[in-house]
Amino acid sequence: MDYRVPGAVSNGETVPARPGVEKEKEEEKDQTLERGQWNNKLEYILSVAGEIIGLGNVWRFPYLCYKNGGGAFFIPYLIFLFTCGIPVFFLETALGQYTSQGGVTAWRRICPLFEGIGYASQVIVVLLNFYYIVVLAWALFYLFSSFTIDLPWGSCNHEWNTGNCMELQRANSTLNVTRENATSPVIEFWERRVLKISDGIQHVGSLRWELALCLLLAWIICYFCIWKGVKSTGKVVYFTATFPYLMLVVLLIRGVTLPGASQGILFYLYPDLSRLGDPQRWVLLTTPARIFLLLTVAPGALPPPIGAVSALCAGLVFSPVFASPLQVWMDAGTQIFFSYAICLGCLTALGSYNKYHNNCYRDCVALCFLNSGTSFVAGFAIFSILGFMAGEQGVPIAEVAESGPGLAFIAYPRAVVMLPFSPLWACFFFLMVVLLGLDSQFVCVESLVTALVDMYPTIFRKKNRRETLILLVSVLSYLVGLVMLTEGGMYVFQLFDYYAASGMCLLFVAIFETLCIAWVYGAERFYDNIEDMIGYRPWPIIKYCWLFITPAVCMATFLFSLIKYTPLTYNKKYVYPWWGDTLGWLLALSSMVCIPLWIVYKLSTIKGSLREVRLMLWDQGCAAVRLRQLTCPLEDLSSRPSTGLPLPSTRSSLLMLTELESHC
Repeated sequence: MDYRVPGAVSNGETVPARPGVEKEKEEEKDQTLERGQWNNKLEYILSVAGEIIGLGNVWRFPYLCYKNGGGAFFIPYLIFLFTCGIPVFFLETALGQYTSQGGVTAWRRICPLFEGIGYASQVIVVLLNFYYIVVLAWALFYLFSSFTIDLPWGSCNHEWNTGNCMELQRANSTLNVTRENATSPVIEFWERRVLKISDGIQHVGSLRWELALCLLLAWIICYFCIWKGVKSTGKVVYFTATFPYLMLVVLLIRGVTLPGASQGILFYLYPDLSRLGDPQRWVLLTTPARIFLLLTVAPGALPPPIGAVSALCAGLVFSPVFASPLQVWMDAGTQIFFSYAICLGCLTALGSYNKYHNNCYRDCVALCFLNSGTSFVAGFAIFSILGFMAGEQGVPIAEVAESGPGLAFIAYPRAVVMLPFSPLWACFFFLMVVLLGLDSQFVCVESLVTALVDMYPTIFRKKNRRETLILLVSVLSYLVGLVMLTEGGMYVFQLFDYYAASGMCLLFVAIFETLCIAWVYGAERFYDNIEDMIGYRPWPIIKYCWLFITPAVCMATFLFSLIKYTPLTYNKKYVYPWWGDTLGWLLALSSMVCIPLWIVYKLSTIKGSLREVRLMLWDQGCAAVRLRQLTCPLEDLSSRPSTGLPLPSTRSSLLMLTELESHC
C-alpha cells in the first residue's frame, strides 16, 4: 500500500494528486450554498428587537413626548401605531416569510412592476449605512474618554477650552464671564475636542484621526457580527439585544432615586391636550379652486383626523397658517416610521429566514408593543436625570431637555458630571448607546447583503463569497463615512440625517407598499397566503388598513411634510448654502425616484411598439394578456411551498374589484 501523500516529492519523484479529490474540491467550490434559516424563534425575535429598538427610543421619543403635550402625545402616537405602524410592520415581515427573499426580489416575485419599491428601500439602507454608524464612533470616543477619574467634559482646565468656559459647579458664583458669552465645558468638549467643528460645510478641514479609528473599530465589530449570515447574527443578538435593557434598568433605578427626578418625570408625562388641536380654526385650502373651507373646533378639542385625511385625499391641502397643531401628528407619524424600521427592507430580510409556518402575526404584534414600551420606559430614565440636573442648576427643565445627538453628547454627559462616581455612570450610558446602535447597524448591513445575494444567488451564494461581499460593503461605507469625521463632517452628517432617511422618503415608500399589496396583488389574496402560513386569518382591520387607512394617512402626512418643509440649519444658527440644500434633496430623491423610474422602465421594455403599449393600457382585453407579466406574481408563488397545492381563494366580490388578480 502506498502511504505517500499525493502531490509530495519522494526521491525526486512527484506523486500525482488524485484527480477525484481535486474534482470534488472544485465541485464543492462551485456549489451554490443553501439559503440559511434561524436556528430558533428566539434568534429571530432578538434580531428584530435589536433592529427596531435603537437610539431613537432613547433620544427622540422622550423629547417628542414632552414637546408635544406630554401624555397627550400618546393619542396621535397610538393612532399612527395601529393604523400605520403595525399594519406595515406585519406586511413587510409576512412578505419576507412568504417569499423567502430579501428586500428586492420579494417585490419582484409579488409584482414585477413594483420591484422599484425594493430598490428604493435599499438605496435608503445604503445611505443609512454611511452615516448611522458615525454615531457609534462618537459614542466609542466618549466611552474611551470615560475611563478616567475625572471626566474630561467636567472642567475647563483643558487645552481645548476657551476663556469663556464656565464650569457647572461655579454657575452661581461671581465670574468675570458674562452669561451671554459663557459656554459650558460639555459643549466645548463636544464641539472643540470631539468634532473640532469648522465654520461651515464649505470648510471641510482635516480628518479627525481619533474618530476615524473609532469608526474603524465600529465597522470591524459590525463585520464579525454578520460575516457568517444568520448563523453569526443569531448568536450575537443574545448579547447586543439584551444587554442594553440591563443598562437601561440600571440607569432608570439610579435616575428615579435622585432628588428632582419626580419633577422631570412630571414634565415628561403631564398631558396638555391643547397641543393636539388648534383652539381657533382648521383651515383647508382647495388647490384647484382656491376656496377656503373653515371648520370650527372647540378650544382644546381634538382635530378631526379622519376628515383631514379625506380632505387631503380629495385634493385639499392644509394651509400652513394654522398648521402648527398638525406638527404634533407629523411628529407622531415620523416617530413610528423611524423607530419601527419599516420601509427599509430589514423586516423583509429578517422575516425571510423564518420557517414557512412561523406565526409571524403574533411575533409582529408582540415586537411592536415591546418597541413602544421600551420608548415609554426610556423616557423615565432620561427625564429623571434631566429633572435632577435642572434642580441642581436652578433652571427650568425645558432649558436642559434636548433631542438627538444633543441629548446623548451634551445634556446627559452634563447630568452625569453631577453624579457621584460619574465615570461609572458615563461608561454605563455610552455602552448602552453603542449597543443600541450596533445591532441596528449590522442588521441594516445584513439586509443590504441579503438583498444582493438573493438578486445574484449564482454569484454570491458560494463559499466565502458572502463574507467577501460584506467586507466590500463595510470598506466602502467606512471610506464614505470618513467624510463625516472631518472638521466640517458634522454638517455633512446632518444633511444625510435630515434628507437621506427622512420621514418623507419612508412615507413615500409606504404608500406604494400598501398600494401594491392591497390593490395590485390583492389584500384578500395576501390574507390567503398568511392563512396558509400561520393557520388562521389575522384581524380583518389590518386588511382594511392596507386598503384604505394606511395609504390615506401616509399620503396626508407626506403632503404635510412637503408643505411644512423648512431648510436645514445647524444649531439654529448656521444656514446651509443653496448647494447644500440641493445636495440634500438629491439624497432624498435618490430613493424616491426608484419607484416611478422602474415602472416607466418596465412599461417601456414590454414587447411591442410604443403605440401598442399605449393601447394596452386602455384596452382591458389586451391588458389581460400584456400586463400579466408586470402585475401578477411569479409562477413559483402560486403554490404552497410544502404541498405544491394551489392556494385557496375566498375573496369577496367587493375586494375582487380592488385588485388586478382577475387578470392573473
